[in-house]
Amino acid sequence: MNIQGVKQRFGIIGKSPLLERALNTAIRVATTDLSVLIQGESGVGKEVFSRIIHELSIRKHNNFIAINCGAIPAGTINSELFGHEKGSFTGAVTERKGYFETVNGGTIFLDEIGEMPLDTQAYLLRILESGEFLRVGSSKVLNTDVRVIAATNVNLEEKIHSNKFREDLYYRLNTVPIKVPALHERREDIYMLFRKFSGDFAEKYRSDSITLTSDAKAMIENYRWPGNIRELKNMVEQLSVLSEIKEVDVDHLVDLVLTSRAGYCLALA
Repeated sequence: MNIQGVKQRFGIIGKSPLLERALNTAIRVATTDLSVLIQGESGVGKEVFSRIIHELSIRKHNNFIAINCGAIPAGTINSELFGHEKGSFTGAVTERKGYFETVNGGTIFLDEIGEMPLDTQAYLLRILESGEFLRVGSSKVLNTDVRVIAATNVNLEEKIHSNKFREDLYYRLNTVPIKVPALHERREDIYMLFRKFSGDFAEKYRSDSITLTSDAKAMIENYRWPGNIRELKNMVEQLSVLSEIKEVDVDHLVDLVLTSRAGYCLALA
């Protein structure tokens, strides 16, 4: 599948060279079984890239699961990923299969991989190298065939230097790196995304789409968008609800957003 086909299928808006480079890498690596490390700021759409890789792979008819490593407590993440035996810890009243067992044959997306505890990293490395793992509380070696796609919004090399991330795991995951650009690195796409979100909102609520004056358009294109696409979509929905006029100018843009989120537009102004 070519880049244009992938954009249409997965609802990706933009023509930035950096975006297209990342998409091209995802398309090329999808047909292999290599591990992938997706890097990018929060809100840039890293999970969408993981789904592209899975859906274009030979595993597409098998399970896909996305797991946020930063959202699972350190005390339970090994059980979640690898399973546990009955009685292996307080509260383990039955045996449980982990994700690496239940998603056998499919793809696991590990988001915020930099938050994974060091002992869990060691177990993950063993799976990547041999496909072998142990349930918590068991000595029986089990096997799994799972493709791992990892993502991070932090600098893993800095984590390695501070002994919070295994260097061998980093190089094993980073077989094919994909850098998803931040929104401020693809300014030519910002207004296209604005129009898409505005149109989607108008269609959903059967209203007219909001638009921007040329000055307001220039303003959003020069804002850094630290929350990336997620932040832009939130702002468009906010404006769609709060604006009494359909062509929003600079003053309305600043006033409406400042009213609901103090300090948000200071960088714009």
